[in-house]
Amino acid sequence: MTKKLLLTALLLGGVVLSVSAGTVVVPGIADPWLAGMPNGTHDNMGTPEPDDVAPFQSPILAGAVIGGASITWTAAGSVGHPGDVSGPDGASGAVTSRNIGANNGMSDLKSPICALIGVFLGPGQPNLNPVPSTLDFSTGASQDYVTLSPALQQVFFMGDGLTSGSVPQTIIAPAGATRLFLGVMDGYGWANNSGDFRVNLQGVPDSGQFCWLALVGVVVVSAIHRRQVLKAA
Repeated sequence: MTKKLLLTALLLGGVVLSVSAGTVVVPGIADPWLAGMPNGTHDNMGTPEPDDVAPFQSPILAGAVIGGASITWTAAGSVGHPGDVSGPDGASGAVTSRNIGANNGMSDLKSPICALIGVFLGPGQPNLNPVPSTLDFSTGASQDYVTLSPALQQVFFMGDGLTSGSVPQTIIAPAGATRLFLGVMDGYGWANNSGDFRVNLQGVPDSGQFCWLALVGVVVVSAIHRRQVLKAA
């Protein structure tokens, strides 16, 4: 089989598992608790500031994912609420949870304010599903994970993508995940936040699945190549 056909086979294995990669801009007003919800949906009702409303404070759809995919990232920039202007790891001295807790099917979160955070969703509207448990990233140790496996609709801390020792962090997409949304942590009232984060995402296919699909690709392309040779004869 030619090198070109072999490359094609490997691509057949890799493309299926790849996660959309690239740089996305996450503004300070991006509220993850509006992820996957239709325009007109409200969040942070009854708080000291006006409601946050989709699509004006909706989070950023970072891309398509599949369950089991490994995702790494780097992030830079700064966000304020409008005080405590911080980088993607958030303001370490200002850990918060949400004033109204879980909403629209997504869990609450305990995290440094202004931190980069994310949530995985399936194909449907999240408020139609049960709410998962709350994750707690209130300590430096909890933020220093190397690998994290959140559940669907379980909001999680991301930060700058590196541990305190500069080791890349990895998030595993849960079964059933089709979308990854990115936003910023706040207690309530996202609309008056300032700044943005620039996040570079990279999907890393699971090696076992990649090899299996690559083998399937090799078999398929080999069969096509053999058929072409027989026709030529």
